[in-house]
Amino acid sequence: AQHERHENAILKAENEKLRAENNRYKEALSNATCPSCGGPAALGEMSFDEKHLRIENARLREEIDRISGIAAKYVGKPLSSLPHLSSHLHSRSVDLGASNFGTQSGFVGEMDRSGDLLRSVSGPTEADKPMIVELAVAAMEELIRMAQSGEPLWVPGDNSTDVLNEDEYLRTFPRGIGPKPLGLRSEASRESAVVIMNHVNLVEILMDVNQWSSVFCGIVSRAMTLEVLSTGVAGNYNGALQVMTAEFQVPSPLVPTRENYFVRYCKQHIDGTWAVVDVSLDNLRPNPMSKCRRRPSGCLIQELPNGYSKVIWVEHVEVDDRAVHNIYRPVVNSGLAFGAKRWVATLDRQCERLASSMASNIPAGDLCVITSPEGRKSMLKLAERMVTSFCTGVGASTAHAWTTLSATGSDDVRVMTRKSMDDPGRPPGIVLSAATSFWIQVPPKRVFDFLRDENSRSEWDILSNGGLVQEMAHIANGRDPGNCVSLLRVNSANSSQSNMLILQESCTDATGSYVIYAPVDIVAMNVVLSGGDPDYVALLPSGFAILPDGPGVNGGGILEIGSGGSLLTVAFQILVDSVPTAKLSLGSVATVNSLIKCTVERIKAAVKCNNA
Repeated sequence: AQHERHENAILKAENEKLRAENNRYKEALSNATCPSCGGPAALGEMSFDEKHLRIENARLREEIDRISGIAAKYVGKPLSSLPHLSSHLHSRSVDLGASNFGTQSGFVGEMDRSGDLLRSVSGPTEADKPMIVELAVAAMEELIRMAQSGEPLWVPGDNSTDVLNEDEYLRTFPRGIGPKPLGLRSEASRESAVVIMNHVNLVEILMDVNQWSSVFCGIVSRAMTLEVLSTGVAGNYNGALQVMTAEFQVPSPLVPTRENYFVRYCKQHIDGTWAVVDVSLDNLRPNPMSKCRRRPSGCLIQELPNGYSKVIWVEHVEVDDRAVHNIYRPVVNSGLAFGAKRWVATLDRQCERLASSMASNIPAGDLCVITSPEGRKSMLKLAERMVTSFCTGVGASTAHAWTTLSATGSDDVRVMTRKSMDDPGRPPGIVLSAATSFWIQVPPKRVFDFLRDENSRSEWDILSNGGLVQEMAHIANGRDPGNCVSLLRVNSANSSQSNMLILQESCTDATGSYVIYAPVDIVAMNVVLSGGDPDYVALLPSGFAILPDGPGVNGGGILEIGSGGSLLTVAFQILVDSVPTAKLSLGSVATVNSLIKCTVERIKAAVKCNNA
């Protein structure tokens, strides 16, 4: 009763605030003057504005009444006290195991278009929704406190990181989503950064599943909005609530993906700070097979001058990670693989990339630099599609249109196949994707610099046939000189390959690096460099994902040269038959297998030689 009285008092205060605001608008309208003559504004204008205000106020009042009805009925009551809900909740369960997703089509950033990608997961029922609202509101409150609290909730850890005090957490948030299930390990991290993007665009990226999947394509292997419960008020995402499902990955076939079914809630607070929080809905649909659940996780976004924003990110999950391969355990346990540091580092790098794509004042000092805004935009768009396509074939996800042929052991190659038809962005035929991961005793920074350098390419790239590689065009897209898109020409001794061009994007941040490339047609690239549509350029990306083998010295991550070894994933996508209806031969699989193993041996030898 006290809780309900408190809720009613808040709602009354909210209504009073709306009434006062309405009166203020009325007064402003009555004093409105015509801009041209200084007299009273036209009656038509006043009545239109007044009508608009009345509609807006009615909508807000309806929203408050709806939430207050839910709050008065359900808030503070345990699930067991709601028989019509509890019987309903325990009568159904959803298996979020990878096997249920099969090999449905759908790619990062296009999940909601694939329709049957997540057949086993449906949207919430009407009976679920009040509980989801309650859970989201409680999760938002928890996120704010987790983001802003210091000791004793967070205590200083090694490598200048914050470590969650689990006992203090349970005392501070006794309700939450219930106790930690047996067999799951807690993983909590917090990171902050200033990024070059305004708060409005950041909120839009997080609340639009296609943009979110695209910006974080290295982490989010698939995502889908199941139902939008609220679109927000006043034309923005304030109050937006949506039920989602997502799968998170590390760029290696040796690290299992993490799948979550959750609600995402966005709210603007009184001080102007925006917050976006996720929390698992496993309580609504108990599933003994679930291997990961999200406690309140998300970020606070604070507006800064000149279009910058300060972001505080919190990741808090409980996960069964026993299937992670031994060589990846240190990097997964450190939080560099799935934690807040990786999300923030990725966001920071993507914000820099976006800012560089919109830059108009490019100095024409270097001959290779592309100064045409249209050419830059088209080439960056093509490179973005190449990176996204690479990420769909490099991890352990089975969500995409690949059929896995083999995936066992640390030294083995994981081979997948797909048929490409009626897709202008990919060559038609049978495509094989092969990926393997291994440890190498060379610092990540040095591995990255070696692989992205066109002068050392002939030491490992079998397909360039030892030819001289020259950089034809270059677009810098970040502070680090390693963050760039390049167009390379291979001057092969074989005259039939003299027209071969390679599009390459290299990118690095504190948690990992990529060097991704694809052979491209010279005629098609001329169209792109002139500002033409890059969607019709067929490409099959190959490349490397480089992770540090642990947190490093003083939290240096991949930028710390003395931080130990590297975890290197090599992945190829190769067209083995240009007829999509042809049968896949074992010889093709063996050829791709030997190609990737030969490349690995060349890299190991060359990198060790250069490191020595």
